[in-house]
Amino acid sequence: MQRSKNDVWVGLFVLVGALAVLFLALKSANLLTLNFSSDYAVTAKFDNIGGLKPGAAVKSAGVVVGRVKKIEFDGESFQAKVTLALQSGLAFPQDSSLKILTSGLLGEQYLDVSPGADGKNLVAGDKIGSTQSAVILENLISQFLYSQAEKPAAEGKKP
Repeated sequence: MQRSKNDVWVGLFVLVGALAVLFLALKSANLLTLNFSSDYAVTAKFDNIGGLKPGAAVKSAGVVVGRVKKIEFDGESFQAKVTLALQSGLAFPQDSSLKILTSGLLGEQYLDVSPGADGKNLVAGDKIGSTQSAVILENLISQFLYSQAEKPAAEGKKP
């Protein structure tokens, strides 16, 4: 009887430990967000979102102020339509701008909100018009290589 009781406690302890490890793994991968505060949704359109994913952080001054809720393709403007869930206690001016940045050199991408100076604040359903797309490393490398290939050709033509 005593051994059976110990087996139940050990099994329960292992189960709680496994749930804790699963919770930490989902939290670290941004696949699980527990948000008990209310938020409001705003949208923005980008020419290129790079590797931005739903659930990515929305930061202002380095502080997380929301999350990316949804990413869709707009067939009319041929742009990516990003829906953000911003914390309801924070009011950003309507002329705020968004840009997609990367944490570190090869880290995850997030949205940075730069507040504007307008007197009116964003409300649910508003659209942010001023956006800056993600910097794609492959495009920068190809531009650099193309400019380097042009240099010898231009120098060879000089008298």
